[in-house]
Amino acid sequence: MTEDSRPAPPPIPGKIIDHIEALIVAVEEARPVPLSQSVMFNRDEFVDRLRVLQEELPEELRAARWMVRQRETYIARTNEKAREALAAAQVRSEEMVSESYIVEEAVEEANRLVRNAEREAERIRLEAEDYAEQQLSEAETVLGELLRYVRESRAELHRALPVPIEPPVSE
Repeated sequence: MTEDSRPAPPPIPGKIIDHIEALIVAVEEARPVPLSQSVMFNRDEFVDRLRVLQEELPEELRAARWMVRQRETYIARTNEKAREALAAAQVRSEEMVSESYIVEEAVEEANRLVRNAEREAERIRLEAEDYAEQQLSEAETVLGELLRYVRESRAELHRALPVPIEPPVSE
């Protein structure tokens, strides 16, 4: 329903209006407290008039007041449940974020370890190549010297031996 199509509220019965007007007059005619904006009036008389006014209220208005109180109670309970659900969701959200950070940190740590292992493997491979190169170089030097020695020995072997001098023979 729109605002324009709402039914008008029921009229307030005349007795109620009379009681309200009497209360207004009582407040307006109350004696002022000196040096103050406050007024004095007979409390018992004022409370009695309010009770009479309350008794004059139509049953629909009392039912409406009861419904308003019930609605406020329901809203309060619903708001409390909503706050509890929100708090639980907040806690779960924080747990999930925390778990997410833990997983993220674990992945970062694993990646860091893999990078370190790859660098270490590369360093070890390069050191092994250097060592192998050094050992092969030394072996090449030794083999070169051995080959030179073998060639010299072969050359010496193939050189013609000088003719031996014959010893003098005695007669």
